[in-house]
Amino acid sequence: MKKILVLGGTRFFGSKLVELLLKENHEVTIVTRGMSENPFGEAVGHIKVDRKDKEAFASALENRTFDIVYDNICYSPNEAKQLCDIFNGKIGKLVFTSTLSTYEANGKPHDEGDFDPYSYGIVMGDTHEFTYGEGKRLAEAVFYKYAEFPVVAVRFPIVMGEDDYTRRLHFHVERIINNEPIGFVNMDAEMSFIQATEAARFLVWAGMENVEGPINATANGMISLKNLVSLIEEKTGERAKIALLGTDEIRSPYAVPATWYMKNDKAQQLGFSFSRLDDWLPGLVGQITNSMTKQ
Repeated sequence: MKKILVLGGTRFFGSKLVELLLKENHEVTIVTRGMSENPFGEAVGHIKVDRKDKEAFASALENRTFDIVYDNICYSPNEAKQLCDIFNGKIGKLVFTSTLSTYEANGKPHDEGDFDPYSYGIVMGDTHEFTYGEGKRLAEAVFYKYAEFPVVAVRFPIVMGEDDYTRRLHFHVERIINNEPIGFVNMDAEMSFIQATEAARFLVWAGMENVEGPINATANGMISLKNLVSLIEEKTGERAKIALLGTDEIRSPYAVPATWYMKNDKAQQLGFSFSRLDDWLPGLVGQITNSMTKQ
């Protein structure tokens, strides 16, 4: 049994991570601002504090040690440096949720070497000062410079699931059902994805195994945006209305200019077995379609 702290553990793949850790009988503590309910009740420890308040965060975790810390909600170099300052000498390992957005959407399949956080120039700042991808790049760079504990930076593509609070896949299903236009840049662009339960399983694996450094985690296979739209058309029985570009209101969350996916060879060589995208994506689209048509 390990003592584990989870930041970002109350929704989507973060909550699935906590569920898996509890099933393995680990001692889990979650950190929240107290704005959302604790879905796990007394099964977990619960620290209510705003991580952006450095003094309060440090005070809440004073004299606490953990074998593993999972940070699913670090988006800036300032937050990463704060975590290092608080936890250096107090934890055995950090698993940081990073992103495909550390790589450019340039039509090339990316491996971990395409972004090197160890040599990346650090600029400090808060979340609002950077794009999402740049904030994650800088957070990785800060962790690998200042952390005195092992760090795994798990680079996920877009995570999919019926309970995805960002509703990115839902956006496409809903607009196609309602015969509303969707704006794209390049329908031939291919993307990779991972399912939420698999993302949670990977985080558990990354924490428990002897793994360090950046590591890609994505389902095997990719799909073009054209074929994704065709799949949704098949499940909904409706034809999509496609616009090139368009306003932000109709712009697809997947409106990338070029193929954008990554390879998972490193993780597979280290022993993790990924699902195939084709095996679960049609079923997920069907589930979301059914839930919307029943409303």
